[in-house]
Amino acid sequence: MASIDRQFSRRRLLSGAAALAGGGLLLGCAPGARNSAEDLTYWHLMSGGDGVVMAGLVDAVNGLNAGFRATQTVLAWGPPYYTKLAMASAGGRAPDLAVMHASRIAGYAPGGLLEPWDLDELAEVGIHESDFPPLVWQKGMYDGKLYSIALDTHPFVLYYNTDHARKAGVTSALKTMDSPEEFVEVARKLQQVTGKHGLSYGYLGDGSQMWRLFYTLYRQTGAEMKLVPGSPADVDEAAAVKTLTFVRSLLDDNIASRSGDGGTATSEFLHGESGLFFGGVWELPVLKAAKLGFDAQPIPTLFGTPAAYADSHTFVLPRQSKVSPERRKHVYRMVAEILKRSVSWAGAGHIPAYQPVIESPEYQQLKPQSNYAGIPEYVNYDPDAWFGGAGSDFHRYFAENVQNVYLGSGDPAAGFDGFVKRLNVLLDRPQPV
Repeated sequence: MASIDRQFSRRRLLSGAAALAGGGLLLGCAPGARNSAEDLTYWHLMSGGDGVVMAGLVDAVNGLNAGFRATQTVLAWGPPYYTKLAMASAGGRAPDLAVMHASRIAGYAPGGLLEPWDLDELAEVGIHESDFPPLVWQKGMYDGKLYSIALDTHPFVLYYNTDHARKAGVTSALKTMDSPEEFVEVARKLQQVTGKHGLSYGYLGDGSQMWRLFYTLYRQTGAEMKLVPGSPADVDEAAAVKTLTFVRSLLDDNIASRSGDGGTATSEFLHGESGLFFGGVWELPVLKAAKLGFDAQPIPTLFGTPAAYADSHTFVLPRQSKVSPERRKHVYRMVAEILKRSVSWAGAGHIPAYQPVIESPEYQQLKPQSNYAGIPEYVNYDPDAWFGGAGSDFHRYFAENVQNVYLGSGDPAAGFDGFVKRLNVLLDRPQPV
């Protein structure tokens, strides 16, 4: 398989990498040592519990003695990782395989920083489009080619304290509520049980947390958000105002703290001081370690249309100036073997993207993971934009304009308008790469 044949100018590459890093500091990066076609280099940003599980998956694949051995390099999450990956790809000296959030593909694929996957070669190792949820597979596509293969979907969900729910008499209501009014009623009943808050939601100083809840509920209204370079942002202001007004109504220091941050919200829920908790599935290991009586489910459809914010960890082929067909064949085998073993990845809360794993008895027995396994069927990723995605400044722009709305001192319409104006400035600029 030949590498992408493109001519790059150093100035464009440097400016592009700076933009892709979301304003992060440009850092130099040396390519991994390559002693032979059997030695594969693999970059990712998994740390903590995720890092331990990923290391176990890599060890398991290496243990197959399939003619190659992968060496993983773990880099700091966010701008440092994406800057180094962009620079390595720009110079054609990237690793054989890397992990990238699905929300970042729009910033890399158009500029030639990634190489597409060959569907025939994927089929040879047993990986097919039909093995993935349609929306998850489609997110990896650009210009008719597949640039990323999802390992998982990691959505924003609703956790609840099972003991508090039983005492408040809302266990059934949690499964059936379908309006903002019903959600508020359940939260208030739980507050009466806890004596503190009905809901924990930490967002202060965290644009990603603000965005995750907003975009889930905004999309539940049926509204869309399209960001096309050269055109103003296509948004539904009425739906945005409706959503922001509802979120602010929850932050009344009764249902939920008006100014809670992520750590405070998690601690509050862990100590039984609330009955509900908005959080990512990545919070699951911490909750399980606390031996708390809890369960999890998709965020209820409160505004008519099923929707859930999520991102995905995906496998990508960073651009290389020279590609060894033998090494590339090993990469395909490595990815296939990790996907087929990804039930262990579900232990961290993530939803495996490879559907044969989801359909397995082993996964179906996982609780609460299997309770929200249907989310990929209606998942909502960040709008495609070269300046968006995990580790970029997109969520920070949202926070700069909307945090005061959440705090109760800002006007929802004015806050959202400020965010849209910031997007329009970026959309008016040419894509750096």
